[in-house]
Amino acid sequence: MDTKTNKMLNAGESETVEFKLSFDREAIETLVAFANTSGGKVFIGVSDKGEINGTEVGKETVQNWINHVKQDTSHAIIPDVEIGTIKKKNIVILSVQESPMKPVACKGRYYKRIKNANHQLSVSEVVNLHLRTFNSSWDFHIDEHHSGKDISLDKVQGFIERTNTNRENPILDDPLTVLQKFELMREGKITHACFLLFMTGESGISTIELGRFQTDTIIKDGDTLKADLFSEVEGVMDFIKKHINKAYIITGRPQREERWDYPLNAIREIVINAIIHRDYTSPADSIIKIYDNKIEFFNPGKLPDGLTIAKLLKGDYVSIARNKKIAEAFKSAGLIEKYGSGIKRILNGFKEYGLPTPEFKEISGGFMVTVYKKTYQVETKLGLSWDQVGIKLGLSSEEAMRTLVYCSTAKAIQDMQKEFEWANRTKFRNKFINPLLSEGLLEMTVPNKPQSRLQKYRTTEKGKELLEKLKK
Repeated sequence: MDTKTNKMLNAGESETVEFKLSFDREAIETLVAFANTSGGKVFIGVSDKGEINGTEVGKETVQNWINHVKQDTSHAIIPDVEIGTIKKKNIVILSVQESPMKPVACKGRYYKRIKNANHQLSVSEVVNLHLRTFNSSWDFHIDEHHSGKDISLDKVQGFIERTNTNRENPILDDPLTVLQKFELMREGKITHACFLLFMTGESGISTIELGRFQTDTIIKDGDTLKADLFSEVEGVMDFIKKHINKAYIITGRPQREERWDYPLNAIREIVINAIIHRDYTSPADSIIKIYDNKIEFFNPGKLPDGLTIAKLLKGDYVSIARNKKIAEAFKSAGLIEKYGSGIKRILNGFKEYGLPTPEFKEISGGFMVTVYKKTYQVETKLGLSWDQVGIKLGLSSEEAMRTLVYCSTAKAIQDMQKEFEWANRTKFRNKFINPLLSEGLLEMTVPNKPQSRLQKYRTTEKGKELLEKLKK
């Protein structure tokens, strides 16, 4: 055996190397896993610890093995064979290249190679492998459950108008012609992408669950989106902006500068990435949870084979859109700049904002992104952290901060109600004003006459000091 083979034996089993004492069904499954991944070699006559035990090789042995592999696989694979001798013992090496036609099966079962083990493919993985073989994706195929009656041509026209703002040569075709040219409609039938992009009503396929959580078990507000994908981007962003803070920064320029808790461009990028790369064949929904100090974005669908979180963060990968037609439509509409650059823009957005790096992880058959805002542990006279005050007094940290910022100059209660969109004065007073008065963060301008018609409320020096600490 040559030096290269000896190195492989010494290195042990890996993503491209497997040891087997004898030729059997598992050896064929490994060849299939190699064919579905990056190719590899099966060493027959070698223990899983790399010990050379040898194997009997008769006149027809190798040909019989090849025939078994060919008969038990589809698309049929025929391995290359090399017979060698190590320590006077015969070993046989069966080699296969990555198959150009995927997925390959062994007796109706599909496998892929992960590290040094074979893993059976799920139904969705089988489908995706097949589609990638033909440079296609699920959303390219005809939607047998919906027809042209289920899409809005007005929405298609809106897509055309949005696309024309990004083109030197505007699209002048009618909506149906545009759908055909974008391959969103073929032979009079709409594709999955066409339905998801331009549906007339609602569909459970595109469901996104939204929640504003006070704790892991207490939800303060929620919504469910089941709309077309373009509308869902705006719907998600509206819900997020409703439940995070916006501060006004005085810069000396004529207009005040707005600063949200999170960089909205980066948040929007996360939302768009989730919608484009979601596995719409999964029964799971996309879920977005907003907490006092973080937002969680969960999306059905794992990373493509071979792509890890580490590679994602380094930018060491070639972007593969799970839904090519949806991605093309979003790019044409100017919602994404180019494939594969979204993660970099997200990371840069949070870095420039001075916030922690977002967390990315695969979980429960899907992908989760968690973003954090700055948290502050400023002690109050209750002996609790600032974030805990909200739980204790029924006032979230966002609401408290927003109130203090708004009352930097004295405000009448009716102005405060209007700003916070509260109709009931008693409830508003109990919810917003009294907790901050009791903490000494807010004060009355006419303290001796609480019910005075001239009464206003302003942030105290203690409150201003707290706000200054929060800016740092």
